[in-house]
Amino acid sequence: MRTQHFNSAMELSLTLVLVGLVLACLWFVLRQRNYNLPPGPTALPLIGNLPLIDRKQPFKSCVELSKTYGPVMTLHMGWQRTVFLTGYDAVKEALVDQADDFTGRGPLPFLLKATKGYGLGISNGERWRQLRRFTLSTLRDFGMGRKGMEEWIQEESKHLTDRIKTLKGKPFDPTFVISCAVSNVICCLVFAERFSYDDQRFLHLLGVISKVLRFQSSFLGQMYNIFPSIMELLPGPHHTMFRNTDFLRNFVMTKIQEHKDSLDPSSPRDFIDCFLIRMEQEKNLPTTEFQYENLVSTVLNLFLAGTETTSTTIRYALQVLIKHPNIQEKMQQEIDTVVKQEHCPKMEDRKSLPFVDAAIHEVQRFLDIVPFSLPHFALKDISFRGYTIPKGTMIIPFLHSVLKEDQWATPWSFNPKHFLEQNGSFKKNPAFLPFSAGKRSCVGESLARMEIFLFVVTLLQHFTLSCPGGPDSVDLTPEYSGFANVPRKYKIIATPR
Repeated sequence: MRTQHFNSAMELSLTLVLVGLVLACLWFVLRQRNYNLPPGPTALPLIGNLPLIDRKQPFKSCVELSKTYGPVMTLHMGWQRTVFLTGYDAVKEALVDQADDFTGRGPLPFLLKATKGYGLGISNGERWRQLRRFTLSTLRDFGMGRKGMEEWIQEESKHLTDRIKTLKGKPFDPTFVISCAVSNVICCLVFAERFSYDDQRFLHLLGVISKVLRFQSSFLGQMYNIFPSIMELLPGPHHTMFRNTDFLRNFVMTKIQEHKDSLDPSSPRDFIDCFLIRMEQEKNLPTTEFQYENLVSTVLNLFLAGTETTSTTIRYALQVLIKHPNIQEKMQQEIDTVVKQEHCPKMEDRKSLPFVDAAIHEVQRFLDIVPFSLPHFALKDISFRGYTIPKGTMIIPFLHSVLKEDQWATPWSFNPKHFLEQNGSFKKNPAFLPFSAGKRSCVGESLARMEIFLFVVTLLQHFTLSCPGGPDSVDLTPEYSGFANVPRKYKIIATPR
């Protein structure tokens, strides 16, 4: 009797699986009917084109596929139809020339759950417009890209160099000391507070942020974004990551409550104060997006993005300069001539430091920190280059293809000459898009540029950088490559000059 029940259950399960596969095939066919989709490889039911993607270096697979299917191609990442925009011309045409059509942000499942669907980073429509306009204007009011912010970064640079000097030339992992410095800049803007480099709670926060980014770029992180419903049912580190994001949310919520308790509407101290004041002003306005959940998630967006991407770029810059000591030496010579040892670097020095500026730009190009950018989304049917991108399609402006595959003389070599004229003056390149482009470009771009320049110049002014294994031991390939290219961790030696 048991055997009969077992066989019946097996037959039912197999029938359900077969029905599911048939329905999945029909679903794929129906999704592509009546649309002039960009070309792409045939997709398998459920898993789409995932077997064609190298899970360790997914960007390489996408480059190879674009050679066959062209600069606008359709891939199915699991069951999500995705259009890739490859090369500078296609990316610029979409994000700049057809900016209004491509303002949608893709519902990236990990970020969607972490932010509960609120905040600037993941929003669309009127919510995105209100929050972006407010965020840009408020950050500018508090000095982003201006003299006031420059002074904050200069002060933080002094804290950073003082801490490194205490190590007296001993090897150390620069991850947390650089993260502390960079994060303190965004903390001043958002929380009106800086933290000691010895503050254990702060160090724990930075560790959590680093783990979240590394997970997002890992294979499991990519699988969560492709198959969120299935991954939710399975055990694994993704559940730990959501406990980590909840920890970060709770930290932000605690800071917001502290601000509420001490708020003086006539004298706002930072971003949170300004948002709370706007919340009170518009509390009876039905269309307002100035509500508590949007505040929590927007602050979380700023805190994470303002800490991890910039500190990772600076850490990678040090790694590159250790790998290329001749470039480091040439940068130091230019700094010594223009800034000198006793003066604090300023943003106005940049125009007199063309080689330094070129090398820093080349670090960002070569790092290629977000090769797939943050995904965009078709909020309606979009006509583009003779194709139709249907509503509900994920859109990837493939920044790797812009920074590494075209428009550059030696794309796979670290070469500051990419940003130098024949006479040695600085040369702009329109394909330099590490912050993306158009209406969804990074809101903190001017702040990040200022931080990278001032921190790197200050470190080279005070220290010569090396590592225990010498330049040949430095591996510039990423440890993880997915959502972000995450550099390998390493120890450096900062010898006082």
